[in-house]
Amino acid sequence: MDDRSYLSLTLGELQTLSEPGELSGALHAVRTRYGLSHMTFIVVRRGAGPSAAPYYCSTYPEEWIATYFANDYLAIDPVIDIARWGLLPVDWSTLDQRASRVRRLFDEARAYGVGPNGLTVPIRGANGERCLFSVTSEWSGSDWLALCAANLHDLHILSHYLHEKVLTLSGLRRPVLVRELSRRERQCLQLLASGKIYKQIAVILGISESAVHLYMRSARRKLGATTSYHAVAKASYLELVDV
Repeated sequence: MDDRSYLSLTLGELQTLSEPGELSGALHAVRTRYGLSHMTFIVVRRGAGPSAAPYYCSTYPEEWIATYFANDYLAIDPVIDIARWGLLPVDWSTLDQRASRVRRLFDEARAYGVGPNGLTVPIRGANGERCLFSVTSEWSGSDWLALCAANLHDLHILSHYLHEKVLTLSGLRRPVLVRELSRRERQCLQLLASGKIYKQIAVILGISESAVHLYMRSARRKLGATTSYHAVAKASYLELVDV
């Protein structure tokens, strides 16, 4: 099976989930498929709803999760801060780890087999939600960079798909009606899902690149998506396109 098929298989499996308790088990299967050590999805802010402890699903060891909350690492974890300022994926090696408590956090995480390398994709929902999708690996150096590069497209779409699935299954957001997509909008989303960039989509469809931008902007608006990857994930979640 080629890597592109991994995404299709993964989204198909996630689509069948019907209970919140199934999410962590699904993540275990996905992390193994992509050769990663762990995956975690956390809802840092629930939009307009009441403030509460973050909702999460994770493959991290239960002992590490208990240690994390017992030591109140949530208050000082620079990964959590990504939800406040981040828009693009962030490699953990770029985070400020100079403070002693932060160093202790990462040292303990490594001791529990969480790291040492990690990447976090921030997700901003249309209703003010702030979520984070993180993956970690025992691989280091060039192997870790190659792993990230090979899977970044999938991780973008997967993060937003999980955003839809987690918020719906957890009851943190009610399903919303979506306007019907046009044929061109679906075609653009389908090609973006397959890894094509806007210039390639324009050539394949025989339209201008500016027209592709227009169709994607319209699709994002109809789907209530904040980014093009979010639109692809949401369209797949609603079974409007195949990924």
